[in-house]
Amino acid sequence: MKTLVSKIQRQSLFEPGETVVVAVSGGADSVALLDILSHLEEGSLRLVVAHVNHCLRGGASDGDEEFVSGLAARYGFPFESLRADVAALSLSLRISLEDAGRRERYSFFDRIAQSYGAASIALAHHRDDQAETVLIRLLRGAGGAGLSAMGSLSQGKLKRPLLSVSRAEIEQYLRDAGLNYRTDASNADTTILRNSIRHELIPMLARYNPKISERLAATAEILANDEELLQGLTETAYTRLAGNDSAAVTLAIDELAREPRGLRLRLYRRALAEQRGDLQRIGLSHLDAIDGLILSARPNSSIKLPGDCIVSRSYNALRFTGALAPGEPGFDLAIEGLGSHLLPCGRRLQVESVPPPDCLDAGSRRVAYLDPTAAPFPWLLRSFAPGDRFRPLGMAGAQKVKDLFMNEKIPAAERRRIPLLISAGRILWVCGVRLADEARVCSVSGPVLRVEILEITP
Repeated sequence: MKTLVSKIQRQSLFEPGETVVVAVSGGADSVALLDILSHLEEGSLRLVVAHVNHCLRGGASDGDEEFVSGLAARYGFPFESLRADVAALSLSLRISLEDAGRRERYSFFDRIAQSYGAASIALAHHRDDQAETVLIRLLRGAGGAGLSAMGSLSQGKLKRPLLSVSRAEIEQYLRDAGLNYRTDASNADTTILRNSIRHELIPMLARYNPKISERLAATAEILANDEELLQGLTETAYTRLAGNDSAAVTLAIDELAREPRGLRLRLYRRALAEQRGDLQRIGLSHLDAIDGLILSARPNSSIKLPGDCIVSRSYNALRFTGALAPGEPGFDLAIEGLGSHLLPCGRRLQVESVPPPDCLDAGSRRVAYLDPTAAPFPWLLRSFAPGDRFRPLGMAGAQKVKDLFMNEKIPAAERRRIPLLISAGRILWVCGVRLADEARVCSVSGPVLRVEILEITP
């Protein structure tokens, strides 16, 4: 008993006097954890017992909650509990019961830690749990990050003091201490993957190596150390290559293509995590599909990934965005004369009558000077439609507006946000892109129309 307490003591996971939330299910592992923490030399740790009733086993679940409540009372520790309808959450989010329960537990433990000002949340995962997790993720096709399983003994606020301790050591500790615990009958149900691995696969593998759980846990630790190094390299590259705004994460394709494939795949995962918030249901096939976008000869293409995420290539930009709407809504707006006009695309059109500029070539992408005789009011300002054609300034013949967009390397997702200024049935300005030849100012004898596209600022 003292040996195991000393083993945990040497990890130095906690500061003397700190508040620690202890996750206690009532099972053997968490009961042992609570007792060990209560016997650490620090002694002054302020322990808070937290329990989640998953409401999956009727009276047995309620019995677990009652048992843990009594356990906390005997130690004299505060007790906090949550009754969670995990089955309903599983159905609503279309995730497994195990995943739903994990979400509820971790969210609850974090709330309790905040309310008590706790710096740590102690979890009772042990070495055999780690081995099972490695095998689960291996069967699902995880890479190095996934196979590092639960990582180190400490991950931020989460602490796992028993991660280097076997289930057999824990059971021996409980016998020596004379401690009772609850047994979850569902742990014997081998239709559940983790239970099948625990009761069937690991015993079979133990025929080849009796220390299989110890070896798998050691492998996870090695991979966790490697992952820490690779994560640092990924963050450095991501900072150099990525551009973030409120709508998307963008990576520069020319620079990205020069990176090794292994780093590219990690950068895709990093961008997806930034955009989606997690990497659930993202596998190697999805990363390969993204890699195919940047290696493709096509300048514009996109794929849809799980979690309502779109990855699109537009020339030299690889963009990670939320799901595309059924299409950027079209618009048309009548412009009756001079003044300031709000546009549906989050901008404003300013139309003024001004003296002719000193240079007939004056203007910019956002400012155009129009001959008033060639651009009589009313105008129609509308979104791009397939088949639109106009004669760009300086060209003898007409051109498709779509071809102009492609030549200017304007992303397909942005094209319907660009207004077309139409007068007397002719496109006179693809706003912010190109003026039509018919609208050019040919003389300086009188006032001209100055038209400017302005962004709306808060």
